[in-house]
Amino acid sequence: MKFFKTKHEEHSALITLLLMFILVFLVFIVGLKYLDPPEEYGVAINFGVSEKGQGTLQPKMSKFQPKELDEPPSENQQLITQNSKNNEVNQEKLLVTDQAKAIAINKEKIKKATEKLRLEKEAERLKHDLKLRQEKKKNLDQLIGGIANNNSNSLGEGNDNMLGDKGQLNGDPYAPSYFGEAGLGKGGNGYGLKGRGQPTKKIFTPDCDEEGIVVVEIEVNKNGNVSNASPGKKGTTGPLCLYDAARKTAMTYKWPANDKAPSKQIGFVIINFSVTQ
Repeated sequence: MKFFKTKHEEHSALITLLLMFILVFLVFIVGLKYLDPPEEYGVAINFGVSEKGQGTLQPKMSKFQPKELDEPPSENQQLITQNSKNNEVNQEKLLVTDQAKAIAINKEKIKKATEKLRLEKEAERLKHDLKLRQEKKKNLDQLIGGIANNNSNSLGEGNDNMLGDKGQLNGDPYAPSYFGEAGLGKGGNGYGLKGRGQPTKKIFTPDCDEEGIVVVEIEVNKNGNVSNASPGKKGTTGPLCLYDAARKTAMTYKWPANDKAPSKQIGFVIINFSVTQ
């Protein structure tokens, strides 16, 4: 659909557009002008520092002094100024004093809190130690038959069919043997076998080039022979390669026969292996 029917209409439209473009261009180029800053309206007032004056020359600010400032201050003004200064000094002193008091109070509070915490920790430690001692005493009483808490003859320990606590007064409540002399054996006797006399033995050399101590639990019969040996008990410091030689050595132990000895007496022997052997 055509907007213009004749060529005259097309020419008129082109001329109109051209004139509008020129008009817009002139508005941006020529346009309306404004003042920056804009003009001020009203009455201009002369600069001064007092309500009254005389002469035609404008004085400089640094040299001009109002007449009222040349007069010395009165006694009342001096007193007011001095009192104001004294009040400021007193307020500063009070502020410093208050700060010192606050610091001292805080230090005292911190000291008391620290002492309270120390006492609480000490009380907790003593309570814990007391609890451990009570538990240790309770366990010991249970192991030795409750003698410490009960004097009844119905309590006891032993391998006989009679009432009583079998053992010796200077013995060890944890010892497995009821036979022999009190104390721990030294050298070749071993633990729990001191009353059996001096044993004979044969030393086996381990397959490895290591050294250390091996504790062996043994079972000894009335004839003094070792019927069973278990190496590696508490107190062992040697490696595993020493266990077999230690067991073989423990099996060679031979104590003197004793008819009063139990049929199976449990004890321990210590075998020390050294690379210099």
